[in-house]
Amino acid sequence: RSLFLLFLLSALPDLFSYSPAVGDGSGIEFSTASEGRITGIRVWEHNNYWGGYISGFQLRYESNWTAEVGVNSGNPMEMILYDKEAIIQISGKYYSGYIYELVFVTNQGRLFKVGQSNGASFNFYPTQKGNELRFLSGRQNGSGITSIGAHWKLNYLNNSNL
Repeated sequence: RSLFLLFLLSALPDLFSYSPAVGDGSGIEFSTASEGRITGIRVWEHNNYWGGYISGFQLRYESNWTAEVGVNSGNPMEMILYDKEAIIQISGKYYSGYIYELVFVTNQGRLFKVGQSNGASFNFYPTQKGNELRFLSGRQNGSGITSIGAHWKLNYLNNSNL
């Protein structure tokens, strides 16, 4: 009986996964966790003499924007997701205490790139097919985003494998 239960549990899909945070992580913790699916992204880039870094961002869940993470100074850029579109990968660069670049990839092949290609690279993606971005967490220091990690979850509504 216990072997059957173990087999049954191992056959279940991995519902959640986490891409560990990158960056130096100074400042105050943040989490964008909210109800519903992510339907939009808004990012601010702070430009200076040496280039630009990500100063802040917001995620939209259904029709509601989260509180701003970091600061909304600099150049805002925004991407609204289509119906049934989801973020399935995030990559970027971090350098000298800040996240410098974010690239969001959707299940419909669209890219949303913000920031400067400067520093060490990272690449976040879920461990299981059919999972999508659920929320972001990390740290910000009042001037910009100093670390970022991604939390993934299976979306039952769009998953034909179940």
